[in-house]
Amino acid sequence: MDLSHRHPPQSAASPSANGLYDPANEHDACGVGFIAHIKGKKSHRMIEQGLQILCNLDHRGAVGADPLMGDGAGILIQMPDQFFREEMARQGVRLPPAGEYGVGMVFLPKEHASRLACEQELERAVRAERQVLLGWRDVPVDRDMPMSPTVRAKEPVIRQIFIGRGPDVMVTDALERKLYVIRKMASHAIQQLGLKHGKEYFVPSMSARTIVYKGLLLCGQVGQYYRDLQDPRVVSALALVHQRFSTNTFPEWPLAHPYRLIAHNGEINTVKGNYNWLRAREGVMRSPVLGEDLQKLYPIVYAGQSDTATFDNCLELLVMAGYPIAHAMMMMIPEAWEQHTLMDPKRRAFYEFHASMMEPWDGPAAVAFTDGRQIGATLDRNGLRPARYCVTDDDMVVMASEAGVLPIAESSIVKKWRLQPGKMFLIDLEQGRIIDDTELKNQLANSKPYREWIEAIRIKLDEIDVPRDAAEAAREAQGPSEQEVRLTEKITDEVSQQTPAPSTTLLDRQQAFGYTQEDLKFVMGPMAIAGEEAIGSMGNDSPLAVLSNRNKSLYNYFKQLFAQVTNPPIDPIREQMVMSLVSFIGPRPNLLDLNNINPPMRLEVAQPVLDFDDMAQIRDIERLTDHKFKSYELDICYPVAWGKEGIEARLASLAAEAEDAIRSGYNILIVSDRHLSRERVAIPALLATSAIHLHLVNRGLRTSTGLVVETGSAREVHHFALLAGYGAEAIHPYLAMETLADLHRTMPGDIGPDKAVKNYVKAIGKGLMKVMSKMGISTYMSYCGAQIFEAIGLSRALVDKYFTGTPSNVGGIGIFEVAEEAIRLHRAAFGDDPTLAGMLDPGGEYAYRTRGDEHMWTPESISKLQHSTRANSFATYKEYAKLINDQSRRHMTLRGLFDLRFDACTPVPIDEVEPAAEIVKRFATGAMSLGSISTEAHTTLAVAMNRIGGKSNTGEGGEDAMRYRAELCAGKPVIRDGDTIGSVIGADRIESDIALKDGDSLRSRIKQVASGRFGVTAEYLSSADQLQIKMAQGAKPGEGGQLPGHKVSDYIGMLRYSVPGVGLISPPPHHDIYSIEDLAQLIHDLKNANPRASVSVKLVSEVGVGTVAAGVSKAKADHVVIAGHDGGTGASPWSSIKHAGTPWELGLAETQQTLVLNGLRGRIVVQADGQMKTGRDVVIGALLGADEFGFATAPLVVEGCIMMRKCHLNTCPVGVATQDPVLRRKFQGKPEHVVNFFFFVAEEARELMARLGIRRFDDLIGRADLLDTRKGIEHWKAKGLDFSRIFHLPAVAAEVPRHQVDSQDHGLAHALDNKLIELATPALERREKVSFILPIRNVNRTVGTMLSGEVARRYGHEGLPDDTIHIQLNGTAGQSLGAFLASGVTLDLVGQANDYVGKGMSGGRIIVRPTNDFRGQADQNIIVGNTVMYGAIDGEAFFSGVAGERFCVRNSGATAVVEGTGDHGCEYMTGGTVVVLGDTGRNFAAGMSGGIAYVFDPDGRFESRCNLSMVGLERVLSTSEQLVQTDPSTWHRGECDEIILKGLIEKHFRFTGSEKARTILDHWDRSRAQFVKVFPSEYKRALGEIHAKQQVRPKQKKTTA
Repeated sequence: MDLSHRHPPQSAASPSANGLYDPANEHDACGVGFIAHIKGKKSHRMIEQGLQILCNLDHRGAVGADPLMGDGAGILIQMPDQFFREEMARQGVRLPPAGEYGVGMVFLPKEHASRLACEQELERAVRAERQVLLGWRDVPVDRDMPMSPTVRAKEPVIRQIFIGRGPDVMVTDALERKLYVIRKMASHAIQQLGLKHGKEYFVPSMSARTIVYKGLLLCGQVGQYYRDLQDPRVVSALALVHQRFSTNTFPEWPLAHPYRLIAHNGEINTVKGNYNWLRAREGVMRSPVLGEDLQKLYPIVYAGQSDTATFDNCLELLVMAGYPIAHAMMMMIPEAWEQHTLMDPKRRAFYEFHASMMEPWDGPAAVAFTDGRQIGATLDRNGLRPARYCVTDDDMVVMASEAGVLPIAESSIVKKWRLQPGKMFLIDLEQGRIIDDTELKNQLANSKPYREWIEAIRIKLDEIDVPRDAAEAAREAQGPSEQEVRLTEKITDEVSQQTPAPSTTLLDRQQAFGYTQEDLKFVMGPMAIAGEEAIGSMGNDSPLAVLSNRNKSLYNYFKQLFAQVTNPPIDPIREQMVMSLVSFIGPRPNLLDLNNINPPMRLEVAQPVLDFDDMAQIRDIERLTDHKFKSYELDICYPVAWGKEGIEARLASLAAEAEDAIRSGYNILIVSDRHLSRERVAIPALLATSAIHLHLVNRGLRTSTGLVVETGSAREVHHFALLAGYGAEAIHPYLAMETLADLHRTMPGDIGPDKAVKNYVKAIGKGLMKVMSKMGISTYMSYCGAQIFEAIGLSRALVDKYFTGTPSNVGGIGIFEVAEEAIRLHRAAFGDDPTLAGMLDPGGEYAYRTRGDEHMWTPESISKLQHSTRANSFATYKEYAKLINDQSRRHMTLRGLFDLRFDACTPVPIDEVEPAAEIVKRFATGAMSLGSISTEAHTTLAVAMNRIGGKSNTGEGGEDAMRYRAELCAGKPVIRDGDTIGSVIGADRIESDIALKDGDSLRSRIKQVASGRFGVTAEYLSSADQLQIKMAQGAKPGEGGQLPGHKVSDYIGMLRYSVPGVGLISPPPHHDIYSIEDLAQLIHDLKNANPRASVSVKLVSEVGVGTVAAGVSKAKADHVVIAGHDGGTGASPWSSIKHAGTPWELGLAETQQTLVLNGLRGRIVVQADGQMKTGRDVVIGALLGADEFGFATAPLVVEGCIMMRKCHLNTCPVGVATQDPVLRRKFQGKPEHVVNFFFFVAEEARELMARLGIRRFDDLIGRADLLDTRKGIEHWKAKGLDFSRIFHLPAVAAEVPRHQVDSQDHGLAHALDNKLIELATPALERREKVSFILPIRNVNRTVGTMLSGEVARRYGHEGLPDDTIHIQLNGTAGQSLGAFLASGVTLDLVGQANDYVGKGMSGGRIIVRPTNDFRGQADQNIIVGNTVMYGAIDGEAFFSGVAGERFCVRNSGATAVVEGTGDHGCEYMTGGTVVVLGDTGRNFAAGMSGGIAYVFDPDGRFESRCNLSMVGLERVLSTSEQLVQTDPSTWHRGECDEIILKGLIEKHFRFTGSEKARTILDHWDRSRAQFVKVFPSEYKRALGEIHAKQQVRPKQKKTTA
């Protein structure tokens, strides 16, 4: 799939980067599949079946605004030799024998002269390589086929070139290499011609073994367009197909898959780094196989090629250089070997050896690959893409993103299985057999002595023995001499080379690097004490670094990128087994050295943060390693007297010095600012590191050296992440460590300096893993140099030169201003300011300080807002708005520097402007969950928003059904005057009651669906006007959340279907959204659950969010939210609050521009939110493209919040953000106050609209031409900002919509559920029992969900009596079978199912069992896919077969029996019961805090596969033993384990006929003893506490009586 799209063959018709749209940010995902004959038997039927697979993956592709234009599809087959022989014979060309000629499939420009030029260059390359040009063939295509005009305009001329072997080529492998060289040489030559139409040239394949037919086609068009594919003479033993889903509608013919070796469903998150490292290797690579031809291949990859193209080109290089294709794939996508304690040592050695040769290409990926002789597939280390396969008794293998893509008789299937995380599946057509993962990898691991090689070349830094002679050791034993004691006293305050001269005090250096008191208090102190990053709350209302009046470090100008929609973040805590911080320092081996001939040594560190001892060893590394390594220090300080002008030349000389050092034999470079002094200022370490790293990459020298950064500036996680992202293999934060050591040296009873530094290193390591995992990157080596950041406030010239490839969309300061800011800090540190003479600057970045950073929320602004809304005073509101809007003195936001162009408009009377009562309907409150805020605060917002016709949002914590159930049944609000919140939901659930009015409603119209799926039932979904998928949150994008047990009260536990007192975890990813097509599936699921509700997707502003939003629109979302980075949160690490995401002005403008360019804007509503405070904010949001507006912090302030920022501590003094009943009684908010606020905002917006001459709000949307940059910005940093790209209007026809005018077609009319509802009418209307049988196919998705919505709407969560509606389905179910299945509905599937079975199950029953015809053992074959029972609330499921990865993830109350699971089973489970009658994968029970699992473990290996950090393992006792030996207070569901377990297995046998269940029951006493009970520690504790409370209550009642 394509992370970027800056591809050389892009046609001129595609928009290049303009405004904020940049094709470099495009993504895609896809459906992939293949069919192969194990014995290599070729047939035309194979191609027909491949094309049929493609059509059955249609729902995994997408179309945009043009229904005839897909995103691309294609097929790769073996060379049809006889067909080509006959076809070319008609031209008088006699082809050589098979294997002695190759065919190139060539896309050529339509323009005649350009086409001839391209053909001539290709022919020249053939002659230059002394091969034989046999001829050309025009590829016959169907010109009459219905095709989009856009596709037709881009359609290339498609020809095939036939090339025979030259006299120097004897075997097919050698010919393949020559064809490779010819293709690369011709491509380079055509690029150099610089032709306007030259970019339309592309070679999909050039091989003697395979050929690719692909294009910008819909899946059903591939076989129709290419007439060759209809010819029965075209035969193959394999067919590899791919259907593409791009996030935009500017796809190109070349970007369709398959590529030359692969078809890819996934995303390479590290492609920038992989590309840079590959480019850096070009200077040092040597290949005994390719020889002198290697130089002709450079560049291996063009700058800006897609991630799949980059991957394919690198894989091709490795294969052509002699690596077997499976070996090369294992190098590029290795298993998670670092933490894999069960891995075979030889296989581990294989991965460990190759880890220094090549960093992993990291990201979610299912890659199918073939060289024409072998075909196989592999899965990323985290298993984030589905891939199912089956093997038949007539030697056929079908693998695809889903099961059921081909109709195959069950009786002929001998094996059904799946690709597993990090595993590989390979078919060798020449050997005529399947080679499984274990055999394949053992064969490769044993082919070379990798362990011996590693031991010979690896040095671990922490294992270096400092050499000592015997005489020296004897002297040491006698203690120090008198002379040594005097010398020690003399240098007490010096740490040899590790610190500057003592004349520069610790305080001076701290100030020179910008340390503040807040850094010590909020950032470093907590890390030193707890070993974890500190947590904060609320949002970020201080200015961007480029706007701040204070001097900021360069780190603050960068924002972390994060995964949303197109790839998932990882949970680095619960899934630590896939994470690695191992780093290699020093030169990297020759990538193409297959035999380890004279490799360089490698220096390994377990994690990249070096302490003082580590750094001393690096400095002395030459002596300690006997000259194997030599380190060289690059001093990045220069005389402050040179001023800011000196920085540019100093950076140039540093780059030259680095180059010279490498050429002189130094293989570790130390980038150091330790020589900072009064006279010498430090160049920002980040700038110096990136400049040196990229210079060495460009010179082809980067892989010849290691880069260690020794800096006083790095102190928080974000700093280390940036240094790593721009090339640092290790970092020594000497000043941070000295500071912590100094802080903890004198405090009595404290942890001490050594422990403080150790904890700090641990915290930075955890933080780094969290930052990496936000982008779905799991290894430090992949992250190093990957540049996963964007800049805000840095000039394009600065970024292009020193941070090449980093986005920077609003300009800003240049290189000399960067130096100026560093010099200002330096002069303040060594100056005469009395306030800094004895202490650090107070800071004020994290909380309001009198002399600190500016904040939007000041005591004055809070006071004015609260007074205005309580007194209903618009005049006071205007005073508040002026404080916020007027940024002439203090620059706070980007929009604060915008001007509205009143001078270009003719005002209209305000009476003619749309009334405030209409405008307020566009407003919504933020997604603040019950749990993060109090019941009082949450309900007050809902009442207020319903009064004005706006929308409140549940947040991710569910909602009390008492707030909406009566209204749902009546179809209208039922509250009357005199009612109160307490009288509606129960007086015991409210602490500060609020009077209600006639017609009020407590229902939150927006029901959020977040990754934790707390309280997401069929009834909850059916009560919504809008269902919002929370992909990310502004304050912590890419992260999950955690509600500590003390905030999970009885009421919160009830709402979230969890045990009170047990902490709750929201995973970082939605485990049913690993790609854009997965998001499309969840949108489809939710729309089925409630067809009347719109479906919204919440994104966070970052570069590229526009193309993601385009993908969201194509995925059929009705609504998209673009949240700013500064939104609030109940709890988040400070680095996320401060350093991830961008202002909504950027994300909103990019979204508007991209959607308009795509023609998609008219079918989706766009909402902006993030620190929205005034009517001016609303108007600017509308001008930039927003239809609707979200407010969160401001309404909380109206309710009484005073910005104490203690939300995460449960100590909110005004009862807003707490569950403490005493504090909640202090809540004083009223719905009337919130209503007043929103009307004030609307009135202010109306006044501005009148001055702009705009009457209707719709006419305001997208009018960015009415915005301008404020005149006369004098601020020395802000004056360099350039907002022209924000204000850009796409050049499209006038009729292209700029706001939402249309609705999405969700295709529900074709759903199988329409038939189910029709057949179930007696049950729905009269509660009569019904049962029926229907066939099902993989294209029937989300079956049972629309039916369940109908049940829930009529009968609530209780639903119908058990088995009222019994449906038997025969066949293969598509994704999300039984999602949100309601009580009373049974789905009995005879066959198999795909991913997401039973997600959100709400009381129904699902049975999946194999057909009677299937001959395999059920417990050895897969029957349901990945992420089954995700977020299940209630009900039961029985699966007679094996499930995939993440079975019962976040189950909170359902019961499930299965006969085997993949990795991460029962992850994050908070309730329910799971029985596993077979093997589990690794990491079982990670994050499991509730419920019980019983695992059959006859071989005793389960413990090694279980994550024991939150659970204990116990024997399953007999009932008699349990009654005697255990405390009944800790019994699950108040029952004995044996009774629960045996009862469920008996049910499983009754429903599925499981042979495994029958065998276990037949030998019950023995079998019971072989079960292991998985018991979460938190759950066990909570059960005891609940029991104790229950014992106390009767006593209290007795006393009262």
